[in-house]
Amino acid sequence: MKAGVVYPQIELGGDTGAVKAFAQAAEDLGYDHIVIYDHVLGAVHAGREPKLTGPYKETDPFHEPLVTYAYLAGVTKNLGLATGVIILPQRQTALFAKQAADVDLFSDGRLRLGVGVGWNWVEYDGLEMSRHFRRRGKRQEQQIALIRKLWEQPVVDYEDQDHRIDRAGILPRPKRSIPIWLGGFSEAAYDRAARIGDGFMFSGRTQTEAVQIKTRITARLRELGRDADAFGFESIQQYTRGDNQWPGDIAAWREAGGSHISVVTMGANLTTVDGHIEAIRRWRDVYNSVR
Repeated sequence: MKAGVVYPQIELGGDTGAVKAFAQAAEDLGYDHIVIYDHVLGAVHAGREPKLTGPYKETDPFHEPLVTYAYLAGVTKNLGLATGVIILPQRQTALFAKQAADVDLFSDGRLRLGVGVGWNWVEYDGLEMSRHFRRRGKRQEQQIALIRKLWEQPVVDYEDQDHRIDRAGILPRPKRSIPIWLGGFSEAAYDRAARIGDGFMFSGRTQTEAVQIKTRITARLRELGRDADAFGFESIQQYTRGDNQWPGDIAAWREAGGSHISVVTMGANLTTVDGHIEAIRRWRDVYNSVR
């Protein structure tokens, strides 16, 4: 089971030096990967109809994941770079395929794309993608199909209700098919992951919920004739659970067959990058002791 860290960006105030320090510390501590969350626009929640239901507002800073990973590709050596999750339907598909290809090339194949459909309709509006919000799940499926074609084929001729590529392609292409994992909180997201994804990222779920949903996705994979052993599952663990709970959480996820686990230190009243680094050091020591 691979261990990772979530970059605590909403608590570090957009400090670019903290990005480098945290990522390099995670690598030095032996972590396999780092996860970065995604939001392009933070929105005021008050006075919205329909209401905004997600946790992040205009006061929460976010670095753009692919730009950040292009930077981290140059200042780390082995650390995996995972997006958890990037809101794919609000982005231009061919441009995203190109950007992801370059990040994977510059990092020597360290990118893992976690993608989701999001909840912030104000963000879709601001990115001029409002027409896609209500059908964002379907759009995401079409995007993933096209992205994989752009990565694999020198010339693509493709059309669906959102896209038209007329005998064109990206160059350079990645040297591999970059893994695409899905995330989300709905039955549609779980089914979509089983049908077209390479893995699933659990965030905001309890350990018990994650294990239960993993079981359902695994059963669906087998129904579809897919290799369940080749499909990845990542659980995001809360540092605030405390060191008396960490061993059991880690052991339970390993016993359930989880392939990846990451710790998120946000919400623990840590105000400096050094505080967050010390936290991931403590969690890593416990992880190393659990067999």
